[in-house]
Amino acid sequence: MYKALRALPSLDFLRGVEAAGRRLSFTLAAEELFVTQSALSRQIKAVEDALGVALFERRHRALALTPAGSAFHRAVTDALRAVASAADVARGSVVAQGVTLSTTVSFASLWIIPRLARFRAAQPQVEVYVSADDRVVDLQRGDVDVAIRYLPDASAPAGALRLFGERMMPVASPAIVGRRGAALARPADLAQHVLLHLDDPEGRTPWLDWRSWLASNGEPGLKPAGTLRFTLYDQVIQAAVGGQGVALGRIPMIAAHLRDGRLVAPFPKRYDSSRSYFALVAPRAGERAEVADFVAWLRDEAVREAALGAEPAPVRKAPDRVRGARRGAEKR
Repeated sequence: MYKALRALPSLDFLRGVEAAGRRLSFTLAAEELFVTQSALSRQIKAVEDALGVALFERRHRALALTPAGSAFHRAVTDALRAVASAADVARGSVVAQGVTLSTTVSFASLWIIPRLARFRAAQPQVEVYVSADDRVVDLQRGDVDVAIRYLPDASAPAGALRLFGERMMPVASPAIVGRRGAALARPADLAQHVLLHLDDPEGRTPWLDWRSWLASNGEPGLKPAGTLRFTLYDQVIQAAVGGQGVALGRIPMIAAHLRDGRLVAPFPKRYDSSRSYFALVAPRAGERAEVADFVAWLRDEAVREAALGAEPAPVRKAPDRVRGARRGAEKR
């Protein structure tokens, strides 16, 4: 036993394996551990040499765990967590587990983060870590407790909690919609405006492509006044709010923007996506009370969102006698 312990790789090297396997990037793992990318790469190579097996497949602009690497990464992750827990106990301060949520960058920015204060008010003792990344994480690995995924309804796994569907529509700043000489009353009017695009060279999100929307609305050959492209959807919406152009809005992600008037939807025609947002709980996290509380909060927020709706409250007209009194006061 003692001989086997002496043959173990350095703890720092194992932390490097854990971080690289979790981030699937030597560069991001090195930044997290405050070492250089080349130093981390040498550490992981040393572990692979000591084990006599490759842990990672080093692909062009990509990194993946080998089957042996995946099994070793799970074991190392569990062991490091056990060591961290033992250290907390030794210090005499057992720290309660928090909740790690995985979701896309844009959903985190536009929907989750603006609402987190309500969860913190209800459960101040539960720490929440939002892991915003546009790659799909493996819930079996144990790094994430809850994931929010955008899936076709038929593809949702058993046990997934459906939060809501999604509705699409063009949206813009009120300043653009009301601009003189550039009305937005019908789709053809988009020729006078800049269109804001989500950059999608691989065609993974065709439902957010302006070409598809224009073709389905009778303007397949429309040439806009200009185009702007962004890598993330929350950047598209930030540009729309700033009056830089017209975006394809996604409800409920931007429902609050419509309710408070930061954005308006000039065209009456809207269409529903065939996909919905689902909350998935990792197998190892399902029985933890704080995870159950967080998922219940997500469900309550979805119900709250549905009750609020996306449209701004109608402006109520004053009764005739009040309007008359106001006109009389103005004359005086």
